Amino acid sequence: MIGAHVIVGYANDQGGRDALALGSAITRVTRGELTIATIYPPGSPGLAVEAQANLAHAAEELGPVPAEYLTFESRGTGRGLSVLASRIRADLIVIGSAAGGQPGRITIGTAADHLLHLSSEAVMLAPAHHVPPAGPGRLTLAYVHRPQCDAAVERVAQAALRLGVPLRLITLDLRTEDQGRLRDDLALAVRLAWETTGIEAEPEVAEGHDVAAALRDVEWLPGELLVCAASEDAQPHRVFLGELSMKVLRASTCPVAVLPRHFS
Repeated sequence: MIGAHVIVGYANDQGGRDALALGSAITRVTRGELTIATIYPPGSPGLAVEAQANLAHAAEELGPVPAEYLTFESRGTGRGLSVLASRIRADLIVIGSAAGGQPGRITIGTAADHLLHLSSEAVMLAPAHHVPPAGPGRLTLAYVHRPQCDAAVERVAQAALRLGVPLRLITLDLRTEDQGRLRDDLALAVRLAWETTGIEAEPEVAEGHDVAAALRDVEWLPGELLVCAASEDAQPHRVFLGELSMKVLRASTCPVAVLPRHFS
């Protein structure tokens, strides 16, 4: 289960504070390590000092929560977080939504775009102004019948079992596929979750003419986490979010975690 060591990409803005709150909430549940990191560009002494000041703000926000605070020099925030996560053996990178987006939704900025296409670690994004509840509510996996999603069913079911929360498998019916086949595939995924963990997953088919319409009427519980598997096009042990999953991420009103290919 991810969350043994969480690294939060922090900037002194709304997105940074959202990521900080979410990363702290995750480690509170998993009892994992928490690292707060601010990335700054090379050759900029002034920005290096500003990065240290950002971490001081983060420490004030967190209060007594145990955490390590690091600044790291890199030409890009996403690249820097990915490299640093590998160096400190973090298994999850948490970042906030880019500025200017709709409250309650995820807006993908440059750092998120890099991580969603090249990260070696799982990536989690917080919607703008997201306030995590005291504990997890439910894990939902966006399911499509393909090997990466089938592997994710087992991993997410194991995580739900350990956390003691329900598991939901949701498939999108965009009225371009055989509805009977979609439901059959979903039923097989539910059986896979049961056979590997003994957990009874709740199946749901969301219908609409596009992703946003399909997800509009889906109920999200407080503390819900949406999980997406990497695309089949991803390099081994890398995140690569396909077009459909990217649309799901943008339409989500809860935090979204993306697993690397061959995640284990």
